[in-house]
Amino acid sequence: MFTISLMSRLDPTLLPGQRPRARGASSNAAGRFERQGAEAFDDGWDVPEEDRLIRTEVRVEVPRSALSYNRSPDLPFDRSVNPYRGCEHGCIYCFARPTHAYLNLSPGLDFETRLIARPGIDAVLERELRAPRYAVAPVALGTNTDPYQPCEADLGVMRAVLRVLSAFQHPTAITTKGTLIERDLDILAPMAAQGLLRVGISVTTMDATLSRRLEPRAPAPARRLEVIRRLSDAGVPVRAMIAPVIPGLTDHELEPILAATREAGAVAASWIALRLPMEVAPLFRDWLATHAPDRAAKVMGRVREMHGGRDYDPDWSRRMRGQGVWSDLIAQRFDRACVRLGLTRDLPPLRRDLFALPPRAGDQLSLF
Repeated sequence: MFTISLMSRLDPTLLPGQRPRARGASSNAAGRFERQGAEAFDDGWDVPEEDRLIRTEVRVEVPRSALSYNRSPDLPFDRSVNPYRGCEHGCIYCFARPTHAYLNLSPGLDFETRLIARPGIDAVLERELRAPRYAVAPVALGTNTDPYQPCEADLGVMRAVLRVLSAFQHPTAITTKGTLIERDLDILAPMAAQGLLRVGISVTTMDATLSRRLEPRAPAPARRLEVIRRLSDAGVPVRAMIAPVIPGLTDHELEPILAATREAGAVAASWIALRLPMEVAPLFRDWLATHAPDRAAKVMGRVREMHGGRDYDPDWSRRMRGQGVWSDLIAQRFDRACVRLGLTRDLPPLRRDLFALPPRAGDQLSLF
């Protein structure tokens, strides 16, 4: 039998009997704000522990606000909406993992198994869009965690948000790996036809086995290409997002990924280098030791070369691409491949002039 004790040193081990099958992280260290952690230890009682999988649980948050604003100079948007906190896709490299520490949860397994859904955020968003001082600009969805992760099939929080944005004729940009976006084509296609929508589909590798390890509960690469094809056929402009490019592990696939996404219908492309902020760095190093031990030193060596000798450089001008010879080489290869394939880097700006407040029940009708 095992008991739990509190300790000042954070211990990343799982509880006895827990099995993180099909998960990105293999540990659950407490977040950086916690002063105490939990450690499992054998108390001497010879009682067998139940062998159990770590299952996903979804909790509900009553949202007080919908729009999150940022002033990051390296981001192409200044506002976003996040229907969920945490992400069951479990991508080990996800730069958003540290945000779970703000919830007193671990950026490790908690991030991909203890999710927060925000039903009702659509009503909050509508209230904010109706504010007299609201100035319209494109709103981004999927910038922190994926709005089309598996629980969306049952909860429909993202679809409710899209209904509001469509009703207001609001410019919208979506980033996702999820296939559930196909469900919402009845909303997305008309928005795209009005110049109000663009979608980015993230593709990290074309190797299905590697993808299963890197992004254990995300759709397989071939399925993502099919999503691009279906969106494109419906008239939705799609950007292929080669993100992250992992030097020494996936960077050799840059040209094949671009070619495959172009053939599927993508009209634009972009790339972002691997980012390992805060708790993500040790999680990714552990993943390398488990799944790619023969490449671990090479990968981390190149990552550090691209980030000034560190696992991560947070400087605004360098965090997305890094610096140095490897960064320059990837950028040159990417640019040449895009020229050869006819992929653009910049899509036309989304329309803002169509934004209008939809009438509500009880509103006085206009005379003109």
